[in-house]
Amino acid sequence: MKSQLNNPASPGKSDRFSSAGFILAAIGSSVGLGNMWKFPYITGEHGGAAFFLLFIICLIVIGLPVLLAELAIGRAGRGSAATSFVKAGGPKVFGQLGLLQVIAPFLILTFYVIVAGWTLHYAVMSFSGNLYSNTDFGGQFTAFTEGYMPIIWQIVAIAITGWVVAKGISGGIEKFNKVLIPGLIILLIVLMIRAVTLPGAGAGVSFFLNPDFSKLSPEAALVALGHAFFSLSLGMGILLTYGAYVDKRQSLGPATLAIGAGDLIYAFIAGLIIFPTTASFGIEPNAGPSLVFIALPAAFSAMPLGAFFGGLFFVLLAIAALTSSVSLLEVPTSYVMDRWHWGRTKAVVVISTLVLLVGLPSALSFGIVPGLTDIGGKNFFDWLDFITSNILLPIGGLITTIFAGYFWKKAADAAGLKAGWFRVWLFMLRYIAPVLVFLVLLHTTGVITFE
Repeated sequence: MKSQLNNPASPGKSDRFSSAGFILAAIGSSVGLGNMWKFPYITGEHGGAAFFLLFIICLIVIGLPVLLAELAIGRAGRGSAATSFVKAGGPKVFGQLGLLQVIAPFLILTFYVIVAGWTLHYAVMSFSGNLYSNTDFGGQFTAFTEGYMPIIWQIVAIAITGWVVAKGISGGIEKFNKVLIPGLIILLIVLMIRAVTLPGAGAGVSFFLNPDFSKLSPEAALVALGHAFFSLSLGMGILLTYGAYVDKRQSLGPATLAIGAGDLIYAFIAGLIIFPTTASFGIEPNAGPSLVFIALPAAFSAMPLGAFFGGLFFVLLAIAALTSSVSLLEVPTSYVMDRWHWGRTKAVVVISTLVLLVGLPSALSFGIVPGLTDIGGKNFFDWLDFITSNILLPIGGLITTIFAGYFWKKAADAAGLKAGWFRVWLFMLRYIAPVLVFLVLLHTTGVITFE
Protein backbone atom coordinates (compact mmCIF):
# COMPACT_ATOMS: atom_id res chain seq x y z
CA MET A 1 0.00 0.00 0.00
CA LYS A 2 2.83 2.38 0.83
CA SER A 3 4.34 2.05 -2.64
CA GLN A 4 0.97 2.77 -4.20
CA LEU A 5 0.51 5.92 -2.16
CA ASN A 6 4.00 7.15 -3.00
CA ASN A 7 3.57 6.51 -6.72
CA PRO A 8 -0.14 6.91 -7.40
CA ALA A 9 0.30 8.44 -10.83
CA SER A 10 1.68 5.31 -12.38
CA PRO A 11 -0.87 2.55 -12.16
CA GLY A 12 0.63 -0.71 -13.34
CA LYS A 13 4.28 0.20 -12.64
CA SER A 14 4.60 -0.52 -8.92
CA ASP A 15 1.88 -3.16 -8.51
CA ARG A 16 1.27 -5.80 -11.17
CA PHE A 17 -0.59 -9.02 -11.81
CA SER A 18 1.15 -12.35 -11.92
CA SER A 19 0.52 -14.28 -15.15
CA ALA A 20 -2.15 -16.52 -13.61
CA GLY A 21 -3.63 -13.70 -11.54
CA PHE A 22 -4.09 -11.51 -14.60
CA ILE A 23 -5.92 -14.23 -16.53
CA LEU A 24 -8.18 -15.04 -13.56
CA ALA A 25 -8.96 -11.35 -12.99
CA ALA A 26 -9.83 -10.86 -16.66
CA ILE A 27 -12.03 -13.97 -16.61
CA GLY A 28 -13.64 -12.65 -13.44
CA SER A 29 -14.57 -9.44 -15.25
CA SER A 30 -16.28 -11.38 -18.05
CA VAL A 31 -18.22 -13.97 -16.01
CA GLY A 32 -20.94 -11.54 -14.98
CA LEU A 33 -24.68 -11.85 -14.58
CA GLY A 34 -25.47 -11.44 -18.28
CA ASN A 35 -24.30 -14.91 -19.26
CA MET A 36 -26.56 -16.45 -16.62
CA TRP A 37 -29.86 -14.71 -17.32
CA LYS A 38 -29.44 -13.24 -20.80
CA PHE A 39 -27.37 -15.74 -22.78
CA PRO A 40 -29.77 -18.71 -22.37
CA TYR A 41 -32.69 -16.53 -23.46
CA ILE A 42 -31.10 -15.14 -26.62
CA THR A 43 -29.71 -18.58 -27.45
CA GLY A 44 -33.13 -20.18 -27.28
CA GLU A 45 -34.72 -17.33 -29.22
CA HIS A 46 -32.25 -17.51 -32.11
CA GLY A 47 -31.80 -21.19 -32.82
CA GLY A 48 -30.17 -22.93 -29.87
CA ALA A 49 -26.87 -24.56 -30.86
CA ALA A 50 -26.96 -22.72 -34.21
CA PHE A 51 -26.83 -19.41 -32.35
CA PHE A 52 -24.18 -20.75 -29.96
CA LEU A 53 -22.02 -21.63 -32.96
CA LEU A 54 -22.56 -18.13 -34.34
CA PHE A 55 -21.60 -16.72 -30.95
CA ILE A 56 -18.35 -18.72 -31.00
CA ILE A 57 -17.51 -17.44 -34.49
CA CYS A 58 -18.14 -13.82 -33.45
CA LEU A 59 -16.07 -14.29 -30.31
CA ILE A 60 -13.11 -15.72 -32.24
CA VAL A 61 -13.22 -13.50 -35.34
CA ILE A 62 -14.04 -10.13 -33.70
CA GLY A 63 -14.08 -10.46 -29.91
CA LEU A 64 -10.62 -11.93 -29.36
CA PRO A 65 -8.77 -9.52 -31.71
CA VAL A 66 -10.39 -6.53 -29.97
CA LEU A 67 -9.63 -8.06 -26.56
CA LEU A 68 -5.97 -8.46 -27.49
CA ALA A 69 -5.94 -4.92 -28.86
CA GLU A 70 -7.27 -3.50 -25.59
CA LEU A 71 -4.68 -5.39 -23.55
CA ALA A 72 -1.89 -4.26 -25.88
CA ILE A 73 -3.03 -0.61 -25.75
CA GLY A 74 -3.25 -0.74 -21.96
CA ARG A 75 0.20 -2.26 -21.57
CA ALA A 76 1.78 0.15 -24.07
CA GLY A 77 0.12 3.18 -22.47
CA ARG A 78 0.65 2.15 -18.82
CA GLY A 79 -2.10 4.55 -17.82
CA SER A 80 -5.82 4.64 -17.18
CA ALA A 81 -8.55 3.77 -19.68
CA ALA A 82 -8.69 7.44 -20.69
CA THR A 83 -4.95 8.12 -21.00
CA SER A 84 -3.67 4.84 -22.46
CA PHE A 85 -4.86 5.70 -25.98
CA VAL A 86 -2.70 8.82 -26.11
CA LYS A 87 0.24 7.27 -24.27
CA ALA A 88 0.14 4.37 -26.74
CA GLY A 89 0.65 6.76 -29.65
CA GLY A 90 -2.83 8.02 -30.47
CA PRO A 91 -4.01 11.59 -31.20
CA LYS A 92 -4.97 13.75 -28.22
CA VAL A 93 -8.65 13.52 -29.13
CA PHE A 94 -8.56 9.92 -27.91
CA GLY A 95 -7.90 11.27 -24.44
CA GLN A 96 -11.37 12.83 -24.43
CA LEU A 97 -12.95 9.86 -26.20
CA GLY A 98 -11.33 7.53 -23.70
CA LEU A 99 -13.23 9.24 -20.89
CA LEU A 100 -16.33 7.43 -22.11
CA GLN A 101 -14.63 4.20 -21.09
CA VAL A 102 -14.28 5.59 -17.57
CA ILE A 103 -17.78 7.04 -17.32
CA ALA A 104 -19.52 3.91 -18.64
CA PRO A 105 -18.16 1.44 -16.04
CA PHE A 106 -18.83 3.95 -13.27
CA LEU A 107 -22.48 4.27 -14.31
CA ILE A 108 -22.81 0.51 -14.78
CA LEU A 109 -21.41 -0.07 -11.31
CA THR A 110 -24.04 2.21 -9.76
CA PHE A 111 -26.80 -0.26 -10.64
CA TYR A 112 -24.69 -3.42 -10.88
CA VAL A 113 -23.97 -3.42 -7.14
CA ILE A 114 -27.72 -3.22 -6.54
CA VAL A 115 -28.23 -6.52 -8.35
CA ALA A 116 -25.16 -7.93 -6.61
CA GLY A 117 -26.89 -7.04 -3.35
CA TRP A 118 -30.01 -8.89 -4.49
CA THR A 119 -27.97 -12.04 -5.07
CA LEU A 120 -26.40 -11.82 -1.61
CA HIS A 121 -29.83 -11.37 -0.02
CA TYR A 122 -31.31 -14.31 -1.91
CA ALA A 123 -28.34 -16.55 -1.02
CA VAL A 124 -28.97 -15.88 2.68
CA MET A 125 -32.72 -16.34 2.28
CA SER A 126 -32.27 -19.62 0.39
CA PHE A 127 -29.80 -21.24 2.78
CA SER A 128 -31.99 -20.23 5.74
CA GLY A 129 -35.09 -21.67 4.02
CA ASN A 130 -37.01 -18.40 4.48
CA LEU A 131 -37.17 -17.90 0.72
CA TYR A 132 -39.40 -20.96 0.38
CA SER A 133 -41.76 -20.31 3.27
CA ASN A 134 -43.98 -18.29 0.90
CA THR A 135 -44.54 -19.71 -2.58
CA ASP A 136 -45.55 -16.34 -4.03
CA PHE A 137 -42.05 -15.70 -5.33
CA GLY A 138 -43.17 -12.85 -7.57
CA GLY A 139 -44.76 -11.11 -4.60
CA GLN A 140 -41.64 -11.71 -2.51
CA PHE A 141 -39.40 -10.17 -5.13
CA THR A 142 -41.69 -7.17 -5.57
CA ALA A 143 -41.96 -6.60 -1.82
CA PHE A 144 -38.18 -6.84 -1.47
CA THR A 145 -37.30 -4.45 -4.32
CA GLU A 146 -39.97 -1.97 -3.26
CA GLY A 147 -38.55 -1.76 0.27
CA TYR A 148 -35.41 -0.30 1.79
CA MET A 149 -33.50 -3.57 2.29
CA PRO A 150 -31.95 -3.44 -1.21
CA ILE A 151 -30.11 -0.29 -0.13
CA ILE A 152 -28.58 -2.16 2.81
CA TRP A 153 -27.42 -4.96 0.52
CA GLN A 154 -26.23 -2.36 -2.00
CA ILE A 155 -23.99 -0.93 0.72
CA VAL A 156 -22.70 -4.42 1.56
CA ALA A 157 -21.88 -5.11 -2.11
CA ILE A 158 -20.02 -1.83 -2.68
CA ALA A 159 -18.21 -2.24 0.64
CA ILE A 160 -16.90 -5.67 -0.39
CA THR A 161 -15.96 -4.34 -3.81
CA GLY A 162 -14.20 -1.29 -2.40
CA TRP A 163 -12.33 -3.33 0.21
CA VAL A 164 -10.89 -5.59 -2.50
CA VAL A 165 -9.88 -2.75 -4.84
CA ALA A 166 -8.36 -0.71 -1.99
CA LYS A 167 -5.96 -3.56 -1.25
CA GLY A 168 -4.39 -3.12 -4.67
CA ILE A 169 -3.73 -5.29 -7.69
CA SER A 170 -1.63 -8.19 -6.46
CA GLY A 171 -2.83 -8.01 -2.85
CA GLY A 172 -6.50 -7.34 -3.60
CA ILE A 173 -7.94 -7.99 -7.05
CA GLU A 174 -5.61 -10.90 -7.88
CA LYS A 175 -6.05 -12.67 -4.52
CA PHE A 176 -9.81 -12.12 -4.63
CA ASN A 177 -10.10 -13.76 -8.04
CA LYS A 178 -7.68 -16.56 -7.17
CA VAL A 179 -10.07 -17.56 -4.38
CA LEU A 180 -13.43 -16.90 -6.03
CA ILE A 181 -12.89 -18.09 -9.62
CA PRO A 182 -11.98 -21.69 -8.61
CA GLY A 183 -14.98 -21.60 -6.26
CA LEU A 184 -17.15 -20.41 -9.11
CA ILE A 185 -15.93 -23.29 -11.31
CA ILE A 186 -16.82 -25.82 -8.60
CA LEU A 187 -20.29 -24.32 -8.16
CA LEU A 188 -20.87 -24.33 -11.92
CA ILE A 189 -20.02 -28.02 -12.15
CA VAL A 190 -22.14 -28.99 -9.12
CA LEU A 191 -25.17 -27.04 -10.37
CA MET A 192 -24.75 -28.34 -13.92
CA ILE A 193 -24.75 -31.95 -12.67
CA ARG A 194 -27.84 -31.25 -10.56
CA ALA A 195 -29.61 -29.58 -13.49
CA VAL A 196 -28.94 -32.24 -16.14
CA THR A 197 -30.04 -35.03 -13.77
CA LEU A 198 -33.45 -33.50 -13.04
CA PRO A 199 -36.53 -35.32 -14.39
CA GLY A 200 -37.27 -34.03 -17.88
CA ALA A 201 -33.95 -32.19 -18.11
CA GLY A 202 -33.17 -33.91 -21.41
CA ALA A 203 -35.67 -31.71 -23.22
CA GLY A 204 -33.82 -28.62 -22.04
CA VAL A 205 -30.43 -30.01 -23.04
CA SER A 206 -31.85 -30.91 -26.46
CA PHE A 207 -33.36 -27.44 -26.86
CA PHE A 208 -29.99 -25.89 -26.07
CA LEU A 209 -27.73 -28.18 -28.10
CA ASN A 210 -29.84 -29.02 -31.15
CA PRO A 211 -29.27 -26.39 -33.85
CA ASP A 212 -32.19 -24.74 -35.60
CA PHE A 213 -30.55 -22.94 -38.51
CA SER A 214 -33.92 -21.63 -39.72
CA LYS A 215 -33.89 -19.12 -36.86
CA LEU A 216 -30.58 -17.59 -37.88
CA SER A 217 -30.96 -14.11 -39.35
CA PRO A 218 -29.10 -10.79 -39.66
CA GLU A 219 -30.59 -9.87 -36.28
CA ALA A 220 -29.24 -13.09 -34.74
CA ALA A 221 -25.79 -12.25 -36.11
CA LEU A 222 -25.84 -8.79 -34.53
CA VAL A 223 -27.15 -10.16 -31.24
CA ALA A 224 -24.41 -12.81 -31.23
CA LEU A 225 -21.74 -10.22 -32.00
CA GLY A 226 -23.06 -7.85 -29.36
CA HIS A 227 -23.10 -10.54 -26.71
CA ALA A 228 -19.66 -11.84 -27.67
CA PHE A 229 -18.34 -8.29 -27.50
CA PHE A 230 -19.90 -7.35 -24.19
CA SER A 231 -19.47 -10.70 -22.44
CA LEU A 232 -15.71 -10.21 -22.84
CA SER A 233 -15.98 -6.80 -21.10
CA LEU A 234 -14.88 -4.97 -24.25
CA GLY A 235 -15.48 -1.29 -24.76
CA MET A 236 -15.78 -0.47 -21.05
CA GLY A 237 -12.18 0.27 -20.12
CA ILE A 238 -11.63 -2.83 -17.97
CA LEU A 239 -9.12 -4.61 -20.17
CA LEU A 240 -7.40 -1.35 -21.06
CA THR A 241 -6.95 -0.77 -17.33
CA TYR A 242 -5.90 -4.34 -16.58
CA GLY A 243 -3.44 -4.20 -19.47
CA ALA A 244 -1.54 -1.47 -17.62
CA TYR A 245 -0.86 -3.92 -14.80
CA VAL A 246 0.46 -6.71 -17.04
CA ASP A 247 4.18 -7.44 -16.95
CA LYS A 248 6.04 -7.01 -20.26
CA ARG A 249 7.09 -10.67 -20.07
CA GLN A 250 3.46 -11.79 -20.16
CA SER A 251 2.54 -13.19 -23.57
CA LEU A 252 -0.75 -11.53 -24.49
CA GLY A 253 -1.74 -13.99 -27.23
CA PRO A 254 -2.12 -17.10 -25.02
CA ALA A 255 -3.66 -14.94 -22.28
CA THR A 256 -6.29 -13.69 -24.75
CA LEU A 257 -7.15 -17.25 -25.76
CA ALA A 258 -7.43 -18.31 -22.11
CA ILE A 259 -9.77 -15.41 -21.31
CA GLY A 260 -11.93 -16.16 -24.35
CA ALA A 261 -12.07 -19.84 -23.43
CA GLY A 262 -13.10 -18.99 -19.88
CA ASP A 263 -15.93 -16.78 -21.10
CA LEU A 264 -17.09 -19.40 -23.59
CA ILE A 265 -17.06 -22.25 -21.07
CA TYR A 266 -18.97 -20.15 -18.55
CA ALA A 267 -21.65 -19.32 -21.12
CA PHE A 268 -21.92 -22.98 -22.16
CA ILE A 269 -22.29 -24.29 -18.61
CA ALA A 270 -24.77 -21.51 -17.80
CA GLY A 271 -26.91 -22.88 -20.62
CA LEU A 272 -26.60 -26.39 -19.20
CA ILE A 273 -27.85 -25.07 -15.85
CA ILE A 274 -30.69 -22.84 -17.00
CA PHE A 275 -32.23 -24.85 -19.88
CA PRO A 276 -32.50 -28.24 -18.10
CA THR A 277 -33.86 -26.59 -14.94
CA THR A 278 -36.47 -24.55 -16.78
CA ALA A 279 -37.48 -27.55 -18.93
CA SER A 280 -37.80 -29.81 -15.90
CA PHE A 281 -40.23 -27.44 -14.17
CA GLY A 282 -42.03 -26.04 -17.21
CA ILE A 283 -40.55 -22.56 -16.91
CA GLU A 284 -40.01 -20.24 -19.86
CA PRO A 285 -36.34 -19.13 -19.91
CA ASN A 286 -37.21 -15.42 -20.00
CA ALA A 287 -34.40 -12.89 -19.78
CA GLY A 288 -33.71 -10.75 -16.78
CA PRO A 289 -34.50 -10.73 -13.08
CA SER A 290 -37.84 -12.51 -13.43
CA LEU A 291 -36.07 -15.73 -14.39
CA VAL A 292 -33.46 -15.64 -11.63
CA PHE A 293 -35.41 -14.19 -8.74
CA ILE A 294 -38.93 -15.50 -9.41
CA ALA A 295 -39.02 -18.54 -11.71
CA LEU A 296 -35.92 -20.39 -10.52
CA PRO A 297 -36.75 -20.10 -6.78
CA ALA A 298 -40.03 -21.82 -7.64
CA ALA A 299 -38.02 -24.61 -9.26
CA PHE A 300 -35.66 -24.91 -6.30
CA SER A 301 -38.61 -25.13 -3.92
CA ALA A 302 -39.89 -28.19 -5.78
CA MET A 303 -36.64 -30.17 -5.94
CA PRO A 304 -34.98 -32.27 -3.21
CA LEU A 305 -32.50 -30.21 -1.17
CA GLY A 306 -33.80 -27.19 -3.04
CA ALA A 307 -32.82 -24.69 -0.35
CA PHE A 308 -29.23 -25.93 -0.52
CA PHE A 309 -28.98 -25.92 -4.31
CA GLY A 310 -30.80 -22.60 -4.47
CA GLY A 311 -28.30 -21.15 -2.03
CA LEU A 312 -25.42 -22.45 -4.14
CA PHE A 313 -26.98 -20.90 -7.24
CA PHE A 314 -27.27 -17.47 -5.64
CA VAL A 315 -23.75 -17.72 -4.23
CA LEU A 316 -22.64 -18.45 -7.81
CA LEU A 317 -24.44 -15.33 -9.02
CA ALA A 318 -22.96 -13.28 -6.17
CA ILE A 319 -19.43 -14.39 -7.10
CA ALA A 320 -20.05 -13.53 -10.75
CA ALA A 321 -21.45 -10.15 -9.77
CA LEU A 322 -18.68 -9.24 -7.32
CA THR A 323 -15.77 -10.27 -9.55
CA SER A 324 -17.28 -8.05 -12.26
CA SER A 325 -17.97 -5.15 -9.88
CA VAL A 326 -14.34 -5.24 -8.71
CA SER A 327 -13.23 -4.86 -12.34
CA LEU A 328 -15.71 -2.03 -12.90
CA LEU A 329 -14.52 -0.10 -9.83
CA GLU A 330 -10.86 -0.42 -10.79
CA VAL A 331 -11.45 1.57 -14.00
CA PRO A 332 -12.44 4.92 -12.39
CA THR A 333 -10.03 4.25 -9.51
CA SER A 334 -7.13 3.95 -11.93
CA TYR A 335 -8.29 7.10 -13.72
CA VAL A 336 -8.38 9.37 -10.66
CA MET A 337 -5.04 7.98 -9.46
CA ASP A 338 -3.57 8.79 -12.86
CA ARG A 339 -5.34 12.13 -13.32
CA TRP A 340 -5.17 13.72 -9.86
CA HIS A 341 -2.38 11.71 -8.22
CA TRP A 342 -4.65 10.39 -5.49
CA GLY A 343 -3.64 7.46 -3.35
CA ARG A 344 -5.53 4.21 -3.96
CA THR A 345 -7.41 4.20 -0.66
CA LYS A 346 -8.64 7.78 -1.08
CA ALA A 347 -9.69 7.10 -4.67
CA VAL A 348 -11.62 3.97 -3.71
CA VAL A 349 -13.43 5.61 -0.79
CA VAL A 350 -14.49 8.67 -2.81
CA ILE A 351 -15.58 6.72 -5.89
CA SER A 352 -17.39 4.04 -3.86
CA THR A 353 -19.30 6.77 -2.03
CA LEU A 354 -20.25 8.38 -5.34
CA VAL A 355 -21.30 4.99 -6.72
CA LEU A 356 -23.60 4.52 -3.74
CA LEU A 357 -25.11 8.02 -3.99
CA VAL A 358 -25.58 7.97 -7.78
CA GLY A 359 -27.05 4.49 -7.49
CA LEU A 360 -29.72 5.43 -4.95
CA PRO A 361 -32.25 6.59 -7.60
CA SER A 362 -31.90 3.18 -9.28
CA ALA A 363 -32.42 1.36 -5.97
CA LEU A 364 -35.46 3.53 -5.24
CA SER A 365 -37.01 3.21 -8.71
CA PHE A 366 -38.92 -0.03 -8.02
CA GLY A 367 -41.75 1.60 -6.10
CA ILE A 368 -40.50 3.63 -3.14
CA VAL A 369 -40.26 6.87 -5.14
CA PRO A 370 -43.15 7.03 -7.66
CA GLY A 371 -41.42 9.61 -9.84
CA LEU A 372 -38.64 7.15 -10.61
CA THR A 373 -40.79 4.15 -11.50
CA ASP A 374 -42.14 5.34 -14.85
CA ILE A 375 -40.04 7.68 -16.95
CA GLY A 376 -41.13 7.30 -20.54
CA GLY A 377 -42.09 3.67 -20.05
CA LYS A 378 -39.01 2.63 -18.06
CA ASN A 379 -37.95 3.10 -14.48
CA PHE A 380 -34.69 4.90 -13.63
CA PHE A 381 -32.81 1.61 -13.23
CA ASP A 382 -33.84 0.38 -16.68
CA TRP A 383 -33.00 3.67 -18.35
CA LEU A 384 -29.50 3.67 -16.89
CA ASP A 385 -29.05 0.06 -18.02
CA PHE A 386 -30.28 0.94 -21.53
CA ILE A 387 -28.04 4.01 -21.91
CA THR A 388 -24.88 2.26 -20.73
CA SER A 389 -25.40 -1.14 -22.38
CA ASN A 390 -26.92 0.00 -25.67
CA ILE A 391 -25.21 3.34 -26.27
CA LEU A 392 -22.04 3.94 -24.22
CA LEU A 393 -20.56 0.45 -24.51
CA PRO A 394 -20.95 0.13 -28.31
CA ILE A 395 -19.46 3.61 -28.69
CA GLY A 396 -16.58 2.55 -26.45
CA GLY A 397 -16.06 -0.52 -28.59
CA LEU A 398 -16.12 1.60 -31.74
CA ILE A 399 -13.42 3.87 -30.29
CA THR A 400 -11.22 0.87 -29.50
CA THR A 401 -11.58 -0.72 -32.94
CA ILE A 402 -10.86 2.55 -34.77
CA PHE A 403 -7.79 3.20 -32.64
CA ALA A 404 -6.56 -0.38 -33.03
CA GLY A 405 -7.05 -0.25 -36.78
CA TYR A 406 -5.28 3.03 -37.47
CA PHE A 407 -3.20 4.40 -34.58
CA TRP A 408 -1.73 1.66 -32.45
CA LYS A 409 1.67 0.70 -33.91
CA LYS A 410 3.37 1.40 -30.58
CA ALA A 411 0.89 -0.83 -28.76
CA ALA A 412 1.33 -3.60 -31.32
CA ASP A 413 5.12 -3.41 -31.00
CA ALA A 414 4.81 -3.53 -27.21
CA ALA A 415 2.63 -6.64 -27.51
CA GLY A 416 5.26 -8.36 -29.67
CA LEU A 417 2.78 -9.13 -32.45
CA LYS A 418 4.11 -11.02 -35.44
CA ALA A 419 3.87 -9.49 -38.90
CA GLY A 420 2.39 -12.51 -40.70
CA TRP A 421 -0.96 -13.20 -39.10
CA PHE A 422 -1.02 -9.69 -37.69
CA ARG A 423 -1.70 -8.27 -41.18
CA VAL A 424 -4.88 -10.32 -41.47
CA TRP A 425 -5.88 -9.39 -37.95
CA LEU A 426 -5.18 -5.69 -38.59
CA PHE A 427 -7.39 -5.83 -41.68
CA MET A 428 -10.24 -7.11 -39.46
CA LEU A 429 -9.69 -4.34 -36.90
CA ARG A 430 -9.37 -1.63 -39.54
CA TYR A 431 -12.18 -2.45 -41.96
CA ILE A 432 -14.51 -5.10 -40.55
CA ALA A 433 -14.79 -4.66 -36.77
CA PRO A 434 -15.72 -0.93 -36.76
CA VAL A 435 -18.51 -1.52 -39.29
CA LEU A 436 -19.93 -4.47 -37.36
CA VAL A 437 -19.74 -2.69 -34.00
CA PHE A 438 -21.46 0.34 -35.55
CA LEU A 439 -24.25 -1.93 -36.78
CA VAL A 440 -24.57 -3.35 -33.26
CA LEU A 441 -24.92 0.22 -31.96
CA LEU A 442 -27.66 0.97 -34.50
CA HIS A 443 -29.43 -2.26 -33.60
CA THR A 444 -29.28 -1.86 -29.80
CA THR A 445 -30.59 1.71 -30.04
CA GLY A 446 -33.45 0.65 -32.33
CA VAL A 447 -32.28 2.60 -35.39
CA ILE A 448 -32.32 -0.60 -37.43
CA THR A 449 -34.73 -3.43 -36.70
CA PHE A 450 -35.61 -6.74 -38.27
CA GLU A 451 -39.22 -7.87 -38.54
